Parts: sequence; C-alpha cells; structure tokens
Amino acid sequence: MRPLPFPLALAARLAPVAVLATAGWAMSSGTDPAPTAEHRTPTDGARPSASEPAAEEVTKTYAAAPAPCTALAEKSVLALVPGAPKAGKEIASTDTKVRRTCSWNALKDYDYRWLDVSYEVMGSDESAAKSYKERITSRSGGGDVPGLGDSAYSVVNLTSEDGQETREGTVVVRAANALVVITYNGSDFESHKAPGTDEINRGAIKAAKEAVATLERTRSR
Repeated sequence: MRPLPFPLALAARLAPVAVLATAGWAMSSGTDPAPTAEHRTPTDGARPSASEPAAEEVTKTYAAAPAPCTALAEKSVLALVPGAPKAGKEIASTDTKVRRTCSWNALKDYDYRWLDVSYEVMGSDESAAKSYKERITSRSGGGDVPGLGDSAYSVVNLTSEDGQETREGTVVVRAANALVVITYNGSDFESHKAPGTDEINRGAIKAAKEAVATLERTRSR
C-alpha cells in the first residue's frame, strides 16, 4: 500500500482496480489423411493439402497506455490538488503497455486532496466495453457523462471514519479499446467535513476530459 503523508487513514478510499485481459484467437486445421489405394483417383497423388486459414487480425485504436503523469496540464493538477508536486507519482505496473496510473496528493492547510489518473488498454473494443459495463454496474448511484469518449459514467460517494468525512468521485470512460479511470477525493481535517458533491464531481470530470484528450493524441494511425 502507498503510505499517506499524514497519520490519518483513509480506509474508505476506493482506488480503481483494474483487472486487464488481452484476447486472441488461435485457428488451426489439419490436412486430410492420404486416400487408401481403393479410393485413390488418378489426380489424388497431386492433390494439395488443405491450406490453414489465416488468423483474424484485431485492429486496435490504441496500442499502449500513454504516460499518465503528463495526462493533465500543470495548472489543472494544481487546481485540483493544491500544493501537489506537478510531476505526480507513477504507480508500479507489471505491464506499462496495458496499464499505467499516476497519483497526486497533498495536504494544504487542513484541506486534503487525492487524484488518480489511470489508463488501461485492452485487446479489443469488445473487451473494453465488457470491462466498462462491469465497473459501472458495481458503482451504483451515478450517471452517464455525455460527450466523453464512447461512453462515460460518474459517481460520487461520501464515507466517514472516526468522525472524519471523505467524499470521493470516480469517472470511468471507455474510448475504443481503452479505459480511462479517474479517482478524486477530499477531506477537511479542521471541520472534519468533506468537500461538496458538485466540487468533487466537477473536478473528476475535468480530469477525465483532459486525460481522454491525451489518450486520443496517441491514436494508432
């Protein structure tokens, strides 16, 4: 787990976990057995073996996940996470071609903000659409975000631990064979209240729009 820069635990923080899978098809066929003597025709000896069908090639709009720590403009990062290092921190991934995540977090005065930008590139549009549907099904209470990617969904939740509120917004976007997942949350450690729903939702959607625009610039030619 990533250590937080202060002693308060945010156990309710829901970081997007993504389970990525790439799909392929293997197709093969065997040749016909040689005909027996009694069934051999004058042309059997010259008959070619059956040819192996070519494997279907899947065209992917996005071949690899872009660098997530440069997904947002510096001014956007500072507006969403005041006091955060502009470079962000990329989270280690077992395969950076298919999944990359960057995090920013900072405590300024008593206000805390955390932002994650995650890219996940899958083997086909169908795989991405299936994963998108599974993710939004598990996050009830939100709504569609029109005009963002092929489909987009936003949800905001409020949690409380030991009297400290945290409000978290999640935006999941599908663009062709890729998913963009934004997680944005905040707390006020003086009032112990959370930022308003509109503030968190607007911030998460703003980050999602910039992250999708960055992804689209990497579109395969």
